Amino acid sequence: MFYGAPPHLFEKAKQLRQNMTESEQLLWNELRNNKLGLRFKAQHPIKNFIADFYCHKAKLALEVDGSIHQLEENKEYDIGRTFELEQLNIRVVRFTNQEVKTDIKKVMESIKAELFG
Repeated sequence: MFYGAPPHLFEKAKQLRQNMTESEQLLWNELRNNKLGLRFKAQHPIKNFIADFYCHKAKLALEVDGSIHQLEENKEYDIGRTFELEQLNIRVVRFTNQEVKTDIKKVMESIKAELFG
């Protein structure tokens, strides 16, 4: 479930859970407590990364990206990170902060489509 994540990532994940962005909080309110029939975990360590949200049963990682992800060096990092997660057969779906804030219903429909086809 954690794919060999090192111990220090668990502490970092705890800190991130306690300091979620507004967009992460909005999405978490829609995902928590098995609202979709599957359990998601917030700020979940996987290998050398922390996924914003992860459903182990569906092997689906959700990322909520702020404007910093538009910087070229961050785009390259995200591509590498997605590649490594896909090597573990984990699908990665990304949403922008703006998408989450302005159209959470559409975001949830996209997530349901990933989960249930």
